[in-house]
Amino acid sequence: MNHILVTGGAGFIGSHTVDHLVAKGYRVRVLDSLQERVHPHGWPAYIPESVDKIQGDVRNRADWLKALDGIDGVIHLAAYQDYMPDFSTFHHVNTVGGTLLYELIVERQLPIKKVVLASSQATYGEGKYRCGEHGLLYPNSRPDAQLARGEWEVRCPHCNTELEHQRITEDTVNPHTTYGISKYAVEMTSFSLGRKYDIPTTNMRYSIVQGPRNSFFNAYSGICRIFTLRVLHDQPPVCYEDGQSLRDYIYVGDVARANVLCLEDERADFRAFNVAGQRGTTTLEYANMVIQTAGRHIEPLVNGDYRFGDTRHTVSSGEALQSLGWRPETPLEQVIAEYVEWVKEQPNLRDFYAETAQKMRAANIIRRAQS
Repeated sequence: MNHILVTGGAGFIGSHTVDHLVAKGYRVRVLDSLQERVHPHGWPAYIPESVDKIQGDVRNRADWLKALDGIDGVIHLAAYQDYMPDFSTFHHVNTVGGTLLYELIVERQLPIKKVVLASSQATYGEGKYRCGEHGLLYPNSRPDAQLARGEWEVRCPHCNTELEHQRITEDTVNPHTTYGISKYAVEMTSFSLGRKYDIPTTNMRYSIVQGPRNSFFNAYSGICRIFTLRVLHDQPPVCYEDGQSLRDYIYVGDVARANVLCLEDERADFRAFNVAGQRGTTTLEYANMVIQTAGRHIEPLVNGDYRFGDTRHTVSSGEALQSLGWRPETPLEQVIAEYVEWVKEQPNLRDFYAETAQKMRAANIIRRAQS
């Protein structure tokens, strides 16, 4: 493979993947819709001059065909993700867009040697837990009535005891958000069509990806953006629930390496991999790390707010991908420090969090426990 198409290549994960490909000597083309909420100023300046740029939509056949001309490998990262309840858009972009790629490869007999697709930790839903009496469980999402009472831990559906969270392995999925369902749907489609038509395919289930270039303008952009903007404006970071939810965070540069590794390594064909961080970190720990890094003296705010549909503890195991020689090399402390410095360099900085939070509260996504 020599000429690689990266869809969503102007975005957060996509642009870092483009950088890694260019550094390794690949010819690279980018297809990106330049969605206004993510790229309000058009093509970002960080895309290398050598990259061929096409503005287009992965739901559009003509845009795909233009982008695929002369290509022999695809890293398909273009996706729709947000907390807002526009449910059909997740499937239109994520599932239909990815399926259309395979449709055109087969229809036009395109010489694509490998496809790597962005999936998500969201395919696991509430994740993996253990009950002392009932063993391993993959519970459904916590009922809102429970969250409204301020009862945060996941309980056994059989005996109602609090469950012990486990690191999530790739063997069992249980998505419960439209985003997660759309990602698993395209996983199943890509593997089925890939095997049937001999198109080697790999799906990457990213944990929470962090680092510079993470858009300020998207409600889904994540904890580092939200906490950093709050802290730099001398506002306390708001920790949902009780601040004790666990997540694993992965540096975007480590994700870019994983994408290219799986593009190149035949051992990754027709497999799904967790792209996991080094350890689980609570929301409260994360908030204090941002505060310390920014040099502020602020206490995190834990006020009983919660996001409807959030998971409690999701920490993935990266052992399968590590067996191919990949490691998450960048510690979270370094990730946060790099991001805070990058944010400080951005022009016209303002607290985007406040506007986003207002919209999410108005849509009844952010709620508050009764006690």
